[in-house]
Amino acid sequence: MSTNVLRTADDWWVVIGDRAVLVDTKAVTTAELIADKAAVREAALSGKAATPVTDLVALAPVTTPCRVVAQMVNYRSHARDSGYTGDIPPTFFRKSSGSVSGPGESIVRPANVKFLDYEIELGLVMGAPLPVGTVVEERDLPSYVAGLVITNDISARDVQLTKTQFYESKSYPTFTPTGPYLTLLERDDFAHLLDLRLKLSVNGALRQDSTLSDMIVRPAQALTLLARFQTLDPGDLLLTGTPGGTALKAPPKPLEKIGALLPPAMKWKAFFKSQARNPKYLRSGDVITATITTPDGRIDLGEQHTPVTHTAQDRQ
Repeated sequence: MSTNVLRTADDWWVVIGDRAVLVDTKAVTTAELIADKAAVREAALSGKAATPVTDLVALAPVTTPCRVVAQMVNYRSHARDSGYTGDIPPTFFRKSSGSVSGPGESIVRPANVKFLDYEIELGLVMGAPLPVGTVVEERDLPSYVAGLVITNDISARDVQLTKTQFYESKSYPTFTPTGPYLTLLERDDFAHLLDLRLKLSVNGALRQDSTLSDMIVRPAQALTLLARFQTLDPGDLLLTGTPGGTALKAPPKPLEKIGALLPPAMKWKAFFKSQARNPKYLRSGDVITATITTPDGRIDLGEQHTPVTHTAQDRQ
């Protein structure tokens, strides 16, 4: 069975129900914690006096700096929402690890961003080096992936679309809420990955709801494709794409054809004027709730609650 690990400012904890047991480890980074499996296992089996989880302030269980890589358009439902037809080539992009934040921290919208969007994603946390040229078969996945985390690939859509710039639009501080748990997997758990259901709601209204069976490129193949050009190390993070239901949707085909005839400045002005009427973009005061779990609870990554706020300059 999987083991949930929570990170606080000074310690790591194994979570069992609503209680947490301190891990006796010198690990500071996620990679060091993964390497100290014996200490995690001992805490899980110790039966020592436990602390209520509600007494702990969870930090992101993925420590930084690290590599943060993400898959683009990797769920069929998201592809439909985005207006894609036919085959979609596997595509990756990088995010700054400075965007990683805790599972309860506020998501801060920069003053220059008006269209802030959410994307729940399953994060794979590497447990072993992935050298360039590695081929990962399904049976090999436990040898490379140590565990899973909930992530939210927050996106500044006006930056992303007008600049065709993924790195900037997804790398502002607090744009990758992560956690609450690092869910360390046993080999048998990997057979249940496709049962994982991703759910994201805003202010209690469900926006995204899908299982991994909707994925286009699944984790083993994704790692193989990524390893054509990118090395990964223990503690690095791969975001595996988001299902449909984001605020951003492709315009209807007739409008898209008309927009293609306009000069770029006029096209984007018209597009964002229509987007300004979309109530699903994130606003200050919104609260995002995200969960990833199997129906039987065998794998449960916990529940992430992140409020949305604005920069001080934006509030003036």
